[in-house]
Amino acid sequence: MASSLAPFLVKGKTAIVTGAGSVGINLCFASLLLSRGCNVVFADLGLRPEAKAITDKYSQKSSGQPRAFFQKTDVTNWNQLSKMFKVAQEEFGGTDLVCPGAGVFEPGWSNFWHPPGSSGSKDSVEGDRYASLDINLTHPIRTSQLAISAFLSQQSKATPQNPKRIVMISSVAGQGASLLVPLYHAAKHGVVAFTRSLAGLDDKFGIRVNACCPGIIKTPLWTDNPDKMRYFDEEKDLWATPEEVAEAMLTLVEDEEMVGGTILEIGHDVKRVVPIFNNPGPKGAATSISGSAELINEVYDTVATEGWGKSG
Repeated sequence: MASSLAPFLVKGKTAIVTGAGSVGINLCFASLLLSRGCNVVFADLGLRPEAKAITDKYSQKSSGQPRAFFQKTDVTNWNQLSKMFKVAQEEFGGTDLVCPGAGVFEPGWSNFWHPPGSSGSKDSVEGDRYASLDINLTHPIRTSQLAISAFLSQQSKATPQNPKRIVMISSVAGQGASLLVPLYHAAKHGVVAFTRSLAGLDDKFGIRVNACCPGIIKTPLWTDNPDKMRYFDEEKDLWATPEEVAEAMLTLVEDEEMVGGTILEIGHDVKRVVPIFNNPGPKGAATSISGSAELINEVYDTVATEGWGKSG
């Protein structure tokens, strides 16, 4: 059922997109927003050449034209997350749309099967946290708190007649499970549940929180990591594209049918609203990978290694 709230169009608005400095979904979304007349704060640790080319293209202040602004941001640092909103206020007079999109795919440096203190892990035994969960789950939660606070306190205050948007990036992993990447699944399930939990903000304040669940998307999260590419069978599996996801995210932001708490799955040439109950699970091309029993056996062998998981 469509919402009776005022419509939201990105033209003339301002967005914050974390992770937009890297090639992939977030950069595609930021580029799409700029092409539709929306200012964008690129919040990331740095800009890859492809992202810099776009921020350079949209760097000039010009009446009636959108502008891109880069703000160096470590999404695990809450002070730096707060700074994104201050910059949006200073440069553009506030923000209307927030995408806490930065994420990692079970990297070796913060991986359940490489415990804190083990070789290559950045998670220390004394650190009391997993970096991958800080990025994939805590960062979107904290960013949403900051966004809601900003939406309700800035001059252009959120109301049902002046709506604002938060769009999350979960994954088809948020509907399933795998021994290979348990922290990733836990985080993406968390993003889905968190998004659904904030659905009531839509009718009350005009703050709509939705999430996309991409399938297997051809981005550097996969292609730059040979260990992850081992999950993908080139003869059996298909990719979806970052552009497909970016378009779906725009749908979540602008389409009045996509009411608060909507979860939208994106595969190859297919989109599906994910029900909260009786969900049959991901379906269609690029929503699953063949995987390999060999990879599962490697996990078993790792855990069976004498001393695994012990510190000191």
